Amino acid sequence: MGAEHAFSFDIAEIPFSRRGAWMDLSRVVGLHRTVDDIHLVTHTGGMHAVFRLLPVLDGSVVGAEVRATPSVLSWSVGERTVQAAFEDGQGVRFRGDGLGLRFEAGDELTPFTGGYLFTDPVDGSVTLTSYESGRRYRLTTLTGSPTVVGDQRLGRGDRFVEFGGDQDEWEAVLEEIGTAAAPFVATGTFAVLARRREAEFAEYSGRMAGWEAGAAAVKAAYVMWSATVSPAGFVGREAVLMSKHWMDKVWSWDHCFNAIALAPADPDAALDQFLLPFDHQDPSGALPDSVTHSEVLYNFVKPPIHGWAFAQLRERSPRAFTEEERRVVHDRLAAWTRFWLDHRRRPGHRLPYYQHGNDSGWDNSTAFDRGGVVEAPDLAAFLILQLRELSLLAESLGLPTEEWETARHDLTDALFDELWTGDGFVARSVRTGEAVPSRSLLTTLPIVLGELLPGDVAEALARRIEGHLTEWGPATEPVDSPEYEDDGYWRGPVWAPSTALMEDGLRRSGHGALADRVSERFRAVCERSGFAENFDARTGAGLRDRAYSWTASVYLALAADAGRRAEPAAAPAALTGER
Repeated sequence: MGAEHAFSFDIAEIPFSRRGAWMDLSRVVGLHRTVDDIHLVTHTGGMHAVFRLLPVLDGSVVGAEVRATPSVLSWSVGERTVQAAFEDGQGVRFRGDGLGLRFEAGDELTPFTGGYLFTDPVDGSVTLTSYESGRRYRLTTLTGSPTVVGDQRLGRGDRFVEFGGDQDEWEAVLEEIGTAAAPFVATGTFAVLARRREAEFAEYSGRMAGWEAGAAAVKAAYVMWSATVSPAGFVGREAVLMSKHWMDKVWSWDHCFNAIALAPADPDAALDQFLLPFDHQDPSGALPDSVTHSEVLYNFVKPPIHGWAFAQLRERSPRAFTEEERRVVHDRLAAWTRFWLDHRRRPGHRLPYYQHGNDSGWDNSTAFDRGGVVEAPDLAAFLILQLRELSLLAESLGLPTEEWETARHDLTDALFDELWTGDGFVARSVRTGEAVPSRSLLTTLPIVLGELLPGDVAEALARRIEGHLTEWGPATEPVDSPEYEDDGYWRGPVWAPSTALMEDGLRRSGHGALADRVSERFRAVCERSGFAENFDARTGAGLRDRAYSWTASVYLALAADAGRRAEPAAAPAALTGER
């Protein structure tokens, strides 16, 4: 249990938060916006920086050394400190010892923007109402007395609350509330609170990464733990957001990888994570593109990897899923599958199509350069696996399987008849019927069919995947392609989901040595560059959002799998006396 005690992280890379909270403390305040000062940021009603947090000494704002651990964030000027720890509810406790802290809000209130600051005449707490988030932020003084500037001010002007002043010690709690809330009641001292958070994370990381895990695994566990929010708004279950930076949603394929990582440690949480988008399944059977606190988007969908993912959950879970749970999954997967077969096939065509790159999750892949409406090989492969999983679920529930088996065989025939060229798969334009000239890694994703592939097809796909493999994992566009871009999103960088799908398919198709290389190189880039949204395929640098939960999840799953493969084989039963 030693690694987590020494674990600290860069607050510009990973926000300071905790499991269940919708707030964080961070230097990231918006889309690709990182600032020097730490802000209190909320993810209710979208991502909004509510307060700028400024250390103060002798009435002046000063620079301070910042250190973040899973339990405490601290500002230090010599021996003088301010510390912050998350409360048990939706609040953050602050304690100062010789150093003050200014909670600075915006300087303008209009009818549509800004914050209104006032002192509550009942209990003396200071509250900021935020138009942007639609919430209130209540500061309750526990020790000391704050200075309030901008009380009830309308229009332009300073608005802040400052603790410290001429007092060496002070303590306060900041809560995100609705219209009203019961007065704050402390459940222990600041030290007790910090120990509680430390113990919570130690227990979580011990289950997710192992008690003797290395630094990268503990960091991955923290990315997951800190990105987890409690049910609120449209998020009806505990959920792992993709990030508590600007990617603060649950997208309807990203969630599958988080569920897979959770399955060995917490199958109940894994199932909740898996089912969350299905709570918003529309009458056609389609899943939303994304879900977050205050919005559900249906303008795009995401690829149907859910049958593959549930098979992963079954394999990794320490308990069998109940009949009731399997029935819920069966019914949701059935509707999701029928959406693709009934609403996304051109009349007279056997293969389903994407309407846009966003539907595939590979938004700007070169496979969509001739138009977004394409019959893509990955889509057919995912549905084949989903149909197989539906058959297995139906059989376990005593339900008919003929519909799923017939559709699976028909779709398999169509995939090979129409998209296999003899040495690889292609995507075809629905408009013209022509193959899209693309070297995207997306066209190799039928490797996910694993043991269902003929040996020569698996061999050809493995060769192509090897051509994408860089020092840091499989590039989504080969580095020698004219369309390759270092920071091109799906036109070059290494991504976690494509890596996970390929590694699994290679291993199940008999290409274990190549699967090992894919796993090792992806884990190496995470250990070098953290858990970024994606990575430069040539340098291994982390790109875009730097605290992305599906990257952490895939790392944890691949690391756990590698660890199991490295374990000595169990002794034969005859030698152990077991039968």
